[in-house]
Amino acid sequence: MSDQTKHIGFDRSIVEGPIRGAVWKLAWPTMLQNIIGGVQGIIDHTMVGNYVGYVGNAAIGVSWQIFLVVIVFISSLFTGMGILVARFAGANEPEKVNRTVYQAFLTSVMIVLLVMAPIGYVASPVLLDLVNATAEVQAEALPYLRIMFVFSFGMLMFFMLGGALRSAGDARTPLRLGIALTILNIVLSVILIRGMGPIPAFGTTGAAMGTVIAGAAISVYALFKLFGGGWVVQFQRGMSWRPDYVIIKQLFKFGLPTGIQGIAMNVGGVILLGFIGSLTMGAQAQAAYVVSYTQLFSFITWTSVGIMGATAAVAGQNLGAGNPDRTSRAVHVAAGFGLLLATAIGSTFLLVPTRLLGVFGMDDPIVVDLGVELLRYLALSGLFITVALAFTGGLQGTGDTKSPLYISIVSQMIIPVGLCWGIQTFSTLDPADIWLAIVFGHLTRAILSVIVFKRGKWRGIKVEIGSARA
Repeated sequence: MSDQTKHIGFDRSIVEGPIRGAVWKLAWPTMLQNIIGGVQGIIDHTMVGNYVGYVGNAAIGVSWQIFLVVIVFISSLFTGMGILVARFAGANEPEKVNRTVYQAFLTSVMIVLLVMAPIGYVASPVLLDLVNATAEVQAEALPYLRIMFVFSFGMLMFFMLGGALRSAGDARTPLRLGIALTILNIVLSVILIRGMGPIPAFGTTGAAMGTVIAGAAISVYALFKLFGGGWVVQFQRGMSWRPDYVIIKQLFKFGLPTGIQGIAMNVGGVILLGFIGSLTMGAQAQAAYVVSYTQLFSFITWTSVGIMGATAAVAGQNLGAGNPDRTSRAVHVAAGFGLLLATAIGSTFLLVPTRLLGVFGMDDPIVVDLGVELLRYLALSGLFITVALAFTGGLQGTGDTKSPLYISIVSQMIIPVGLCWGIQTFSTLDPADIWLAIVFGHLTRAILSVIVFKRGKWRGIKVEIGSARA
């Protein structure tokens, strides 16, 4: 072990200090980072809408719908990495932490260069056809999507590094990097979307260019830091470029269920959108859904996902340190934090719903009525989803990634889709029926997540990668 690795130690307060402080220490930077990242996306949409028009917004929306499915699957490797890193950090084994992150880095490089970039570039027109993008939208979306597929490694590197550092107990460095990424992305988007001086206006394509350039810049800086030292995760000079299949197998073993889970949830969301579009007032209901659910409700999901990430790190580290009871307490504490935040945000849904909708330019009376109605349901649903995600973090952080997959299939696909199909088949499907189906799905996810975690099978999950090769 190098002197550098000895000097940068893990934060032992996560496994030895007050459990509330440990959870909150990792949760608040992650939540803030998620919110900043979400706001960045809103800014991109706003700028493209102003300088390109609604076709540009549609192009970005369709492209991200496609790209996220791919990214969620590839990023599942980082879930597996996070589980291993948390365990080894909790056991105070920095050499295993560094080896794990290094192999995740090499694997993601190979996947991007050999699979995602070439196949994504060629398949982009087909994928756009699959989502029924109009010719006008496809013209804007195709270059955007191809740029994202070919040049998105920087963004993936950012996601990987953020997950590695948080799992090792450092959530503030990813926050600082995320702020830098967001600022740089916004500046580049302003320049590249609308043009400036000798730089022409690239429109929708400029939004993609800004995203990948910002990601590349941050990833280059991150690589210098990883090899130069100064972070709790480090790449030692002289590390072999050869794949370590023992580690890679563990990455896929723990990570793939999460990737499949993400795809299943996206598919469930697409099917629900189909039900909404089939309503008599389908256009108005879709507008209300997009603003109320995908935008406003995101403030609950962004904070809840931040809590989930923190919970996974604290749970994994304490299990690695041989403290399963602290792992259990951490999950319950995280659920309490989530409930407080979801209650605060949900209260604004109930108190000032029309003002919130007005921020997004919603002024059609029917759309506003439907949006207000949906926000009432979501104020309750937020309590369920934040509990579900806290306990999901506990399961994933300890290595149980299969149970959340099964729970998501039941709660995010079978329950809401089944309810909507049944009502539509035997009666008349109304918007309120779909809103209620969403709530029932989130309630089911919360109940099942709590039950599975309390069964305690995660206590016996073993993680090992063996010794470093000569």
